[in-house]
Order: sequence, then structure tokens, then C-alpha cells
Amino acid sequence: MSVAELEKIFQDKIDADGRIEPKDWMPEKYRQNLIRQISQHAHSEIVGMLPEGNWISRAPSLKRKLILLAKVQDEAGHGLYLYSAAETLGISRDEMTEQLLNGKAKYSSIFNYPTLTWADMGAIGWLVDGAAIMNQVPLCRTSYGPYSRAMIRVCKEESFHQRQGFEALLVLSKGSDDQRAMVQDAIDRWWWPSLMMFGPTDDASPNSQLSMKWKIKRFSNDELRQRFVDMIAEQVKLLGMTLPDPDLKWNEERKHYDFGAINWEEFWNVVSGNGPCNTQRLAARQKAWDEGAWVREAAVAHAEKRKSRRAVEAA
Repeated sequence: MSVAELEKIFQDKIDADGRIEPKDWMPEKYRQNLIRQISQHAHSEIVGMLPEGNWISRAPSLKRKLILLAKVQDEAGHGLYLYSAAETLGISRDEMTEQLLNGKAKYSSIFNYPTLTWADMGAIGWLVDGAAIMNQVPLCRTSYGPYSRAMIRVCKEESFHQRQGFEALLVLSKGSDDQRAMVQDAIDRWWWPSLMMFGPTDDASPNSQLSMKWKIKRFSNDELRQRFVDMIAEQVKLLGMTLPDPDLKWNEERKHYDFGAINWEEFWNVVSGNGPCNTQRLAARQKAWDEGAWVREAAVAHAEKRKSRRAVEAA
């Protein structure tokens, strides 16, 4: 069968909303596009544990500490699901980690910002995880089966993360003047980076066209960003807070909120490795990789020992 015929079968299956499985034929660009996206997603879940883990020992109560512990543990699990999904495409977890550490692979730019106060934990849950959910719910119907199935559980847990983040901010918003000021400060700092999480505008996104054709993505960056703005612009009213955008206003004709210009220079600067915490985040991952070498070596040795034992028993 020719490549053209295989491509037609592949595209027809996608157009019919079918799922591509690991043993199915797929174009090399489809495989590489998925590896890039899934590994970036997995790296983001793992690196995303760092800014929140910073506050586990400083949570204001045992209740908040337990919630934050559970949330960070969830993020670790999400990373494992996604690394496993990526491995079905023929790339090893070691290779993905090496690509992260040498700069070939990226993670979400949002995690290169510092968490300065306890209110940041609420803002991350509400805004960052809220943006993640907006991005990730359509991925439950992505065309690659293992990725789609992993995202179903991820999204269920992320929805809890967003609710607990909003609830934490709601409690603070009903507190003292200092607590309310802390909430507003956190929103001011995390709002614009959260909008950047959806990626560059559609006309500046090099991978969007193919991703939409192959139904890896179901909606464009700008569509998802607009949905997020519309949602958060209403929810912030319940907190009695404001979003740091003087251009934010309801557009009756469009039936959407208009919002101000995003600082794309800042976005690309952070993506390029020059954000406030880029060096710190990668140093933490490098340290974990180096110090975990003995665990990986022991696991391989144990697996080889079991394999040899089974071979002897079968002889």
C-alpha cells in the first residue's frame, strides 16, 4: 500500500472522529507533533509541582496543608500518565527528560513565575488550573487514543484543583484588609501569565494548523483564551476583586468580553529561558535527575534479574 493510500485511511479515520492507536500507521509529523505536545504537557505537570511544593510547609492550617499535598501528588500522577502516553509513540522517558534538561523540550511558561504569598496558591488553582482545564477538556476527545484516555482522569482532578483554588481565595476575600489586598495582588500578578498559557495567537502558532487538521487540538489558542476570559471576568465578581486590565469590558455585539493586549515580548522572553525562575526550575529538575540515577539503575538491575530468573525457570 502506498504512502498516499495510508495517509487517506489515516485522515478518513480522524475525520470520522475515530481514535488513532499506537500500532496504527501514522504520518511521522503526526507522531512528532504528539511527542512534542504530550512531553511538554508531562514536563509542565512535574515542573508545576515546584512552585506549589514551596508552600506545603508554610500552609496556614492543617486543612490547607492536606489539600495542597493532595494537589501536588495529583500533579505527579498526571505527569506519569502523560509520560506513559508519550512512550507509546516510541520515545523513552529518559529521552524526554534529557530533552527537557538540554532545552530541546519546553514546559508551560507559567511555572517560571515565583509564588510570593499564600494567596498565590489560590490564584494558581483558580487561574492557572482554570486555564489548564479550558485547554485540556477538549483533549479528552483528541485523536490519539492513549492521550485522550489519560486526559479523562487528568481533567477530573484538575476540576477539583480549580474549585479548591477559588474557595481558598473566597475565604481570604472575606478576611482582613491585608488578606483582601493579598488576594488582589496575586490576581494582578497571575492574570496575564495565565492568558499566555494558551500559547501565541493563532497566526503566530506554527503547529496549530496541522494539530487542528489531525484533531490533536479541537479549538484554536484564541478561541480557548476568549472562553477563559469570559468565564473569569464573571467569577472575579464573586470575589469582590478586579482583573488588572483597564480594557476589559463586555461587547454586546460579539457577546464576549474584549480585553487588552498581551505582552508577547514577555511571553517569548520567558519561553526562551529568561523568566524569573527558569534557571531555578531546571536546576531543580537536573538535581532530581542526578540524585535519582541510582533508583533507575536499581530498577533496571532488578528487571534484568527477574528476566534471568524466569528464563532459568522456563528452561
